[in-house]
Amino acid sequence: MKIFEMSALELSRLLQKKEISAVEVTQNFVERTAAVEPQVQAYITRTPEAALAAARAVDEKRERGEPLSPLAGIPLAVKDNICTGGLRTTCGSRFLEEYIPPVDAAVVKKARDAGMPLLGKTNLDEFGMGSSTENSAFFPTHNPWDLQRVPGGSSGGSAAAVAAGMAPLALGTDTGGSVRQPAAFCGLVGLRPTYGRISRAGLVPLASSMDQAGPLAFTAADCALLLGLLAGEDRDDPTSSAEPVDDYPATLPEGVKGLRVGLLTENVPQDFDREIIAAVQRAAAVLAENGAVVEDAALPRIRSSLEVYHLLCAAESSSSLGRFDGLRYGCSEPGENVNEMYSRARGEGFGPEVKRRLLLGTSILRENRYEPFYRQALRVRALIRRDFEEALARFDLLLGAVAPTTAYPLGEKKDDPVAMYHADICILPGPLAGVPALSLPCGLSAAGLPIGVQLTAAPFQEAILFRAAHLLEQEQGPAPLRPPAL
Repeated sequence: MKIFEMSALELSRLLQKKEISAVEVTQNFVERTAAVEPQVQAYITRTPEAALAAARAVDEKRERGEPLSPLAGIPLAVKDNICTGGLRTTCGSRFLEEYIPPVDAAVVKKARDAGMPLLGKTNLDEFGMGSSTENSAFFPTHNPWDLQRVPGGSSGGSAAAVAAGMAPLALGTDTGGSVRQPAAFCGLVGLRPTYGRISRAGLVPLASSMDQAGPLAFTAADCALLLGLLAGEDRDDPTSSAEPVDDYPATLPEGVKGLRVGLLTENVPQDFDREIIAAVQRAAAVLAENGAVVEDAALPRIRSSLEVYHLLCAAESSSSLGRFDGLRYGCSEPGENVNEMYSRARGEGFGPEVKRRLLLGTSILRENRYEPFYRQALRVRALIRRDFEEALARFDLLLGAVAPTTAYPLGEKKDDPVAMYHADICILPGPLAGVPALSLPCGLSAAGLPIGVQLTAAPFQEAILFRAAHLLEQEQGPAPLRPPAL
């Protein structure tokens, strides 16, 4: 097996035994990226020299016998809406094309401190607004399983980088499913942690009440390893939680015996692809065969999630992106007045999807629309959260679909925003409730494309998600899904 085909856990074991060096590992991923990146286009910015320098530092520390993190020497790709000090962070937008943050985001600092070489910044839908990574201002990313299909979004660059063997681990962000849907489309494990489990400091906001960073990897064990590093309270993020961090990798062998699993029948309607429905039913059967108690579960207000999410996300985005005026960020020729300058800067700097959502958000925050739209959406969100609380008081896990279909062709939904939004119907409820959810592959479609299923748990119960995901992986076979050779 080639180095770039190994899991992060396998690489960690070899590094700790000194059977390979961090430089060897990083060089292997750098070379793999050079070979396949022209076809996949997962990265906006690549940093091979800096990554190799970081790897050399890890090897030197290991030779001196210094204590190291299990992730020391394991390269990482980072979504380009997570700030990296001294390295440009574009958010996939022309507005920030040359923006260089002064400091690292909290998650990047933890990764660097642990000795993880940073391979580069990955492509995304502009400011995280999209589900296909076609809304990037620079170029679309291609799915390594089929280069004519989308990798999902908005963390499509991170997912494609891991799936194509260009990084063993990647960070994405998930506001309304932007880690889990790309994971499903690219055959990966993707986790949206509990809101507050990982610090949001240094993450360029889309909707601050829902934004959360999360890992993408080939296996649940790899995701568990990275979450263990990144989780925890951060004084720079008042929304981060002081809840104790579990030893996630240690819980993986515990299995699912005795766990109560709720099958979300509403989350898999009959108009979904039959292969998606079959995959969810297959996962439920495997859990039951291994000692879980599987019963139907209900989230009565789940069908309101699409409208509620987009109203709240648009409103929060309108507020968050108000800072982009062409003076502090981006650039613009001065106009005759402030309004003209703002209009010119945003007209040139923002793409169509960003403009669409900002106009919607600004509209619903107007005085005559605030109560019937924004406030009403908050009320329904509270009901959705209550549905989750009631369901998760009865069940340890909820099982459902990630998306109505497998990865669709590039361009198919790009000009139809309503169809694009509908594709996220399964993954929007969790962020509204602030609960953790995990996507994992559950076989291939007849067309040879990955199918994902979703597990959801109560707040800060990520360990249960990893246990169930690990068991489902083992039942499918020891090796993770890999796309055809590029």
